[in-house]
Amino acid sequence: MIYSMTGFGRGTSSSDNHKITVDIKSLNSKQLDLFMRVPGYFRELEVELRNRLTPMLERGKVDMVVQIEQIAVHAPATINIEAMKGYKMQLEQMRSELNLPEPADWYQTLLRLPDTLKTEASQLTEADKKALFEAAVAAAEELRKFRLHEGEKLYDFFIGKIDELKSLLQSVAPFEENRIVKIRARLEEQLEKLNSIEYDKGRLEQELIFYIEKLDVTEEKTRLAAHLNYFLETMGERNQIPECGQGKKLGFIAQEIGREINTLGSKSNDADMQRIVVKMKDALEQIKEQVLNVL
Repeated sequence: MIYSMTGFGRGTSSSDNHKITVDIKSLNSKQLDLFMRVPGYFRELEVELRNRLTPMLERGKVDMVVQIEQIAVHAPATINIEAMKGYKMQLEQMRSELNLPEPADWYQTLLRLPDTLKTEASQLTEADKKALFEAAVAAAEELRKFRLHEGEKLYDFFIGKIDELKSLLQSVAPFEENRIVKIRARLEEQLEKLNSIEYDKGRLEQELIFYIEKLDVTEEKTRLAAHLNYFLETMGERNQIPECGQGKKLGFIAQEIGREINTLGSKSNDADMQRIVVKMKDALEQIKEQVLNVL
């Protein structure tokens, strides 16, 4: 079985004063690219958080967002009455000197001015730290489950495409046998047109054998079949516990499959075989696109 790199996970946890929510979204990438957005007073924990999550995330372009909500009953801010007194006195003096109308709502006017609210600095407690890590780990676990679910879809896709390639490979055999007969007949026909030229028929037979051997695709077919089986073996069984890091290995195998298909095409020298090779290349291209999403 395989994991996908695409997924989403959410985890929540609470301390006495705060509720912490962590969202993790992952897309495909060659390596782990983790971008974290955390509140300012959690910045000191960012390195430790990254170290704890890295083994769980493995690979992918990962965005992590931490949100915090105040759940304590006490107000996090107080009104700065002394500052508001000073502002009101200056505003009344300005209104008198400039002959301006009195504000319709003193509350809104004063509360919009700087420093009218005193915000208490949030203190990071051990309970807050514990809640942050619990929420982050829970989000990573949910992401892992999501990746497994997406991996099942990729698994079914790859099984179908590998079966398609195997079927196309088997369909090559009839055309391969007829191709040799056609090539030999075509060469002999061309030689018959050259009546004025004498040639050694024994030597011609040797050259024909050598030419036909160069067009033989038995080795390519054998290696291609082996690569297809190795691809399935690397993915593992459907109910098998997935391994991490299979994506790169499957990508390398897909490259080897492509080499054999290209060689098969270059040696085919037959229109029917070329059509089969084109279908093979189309199926392989779809495999390569989806392999990029495998963890």
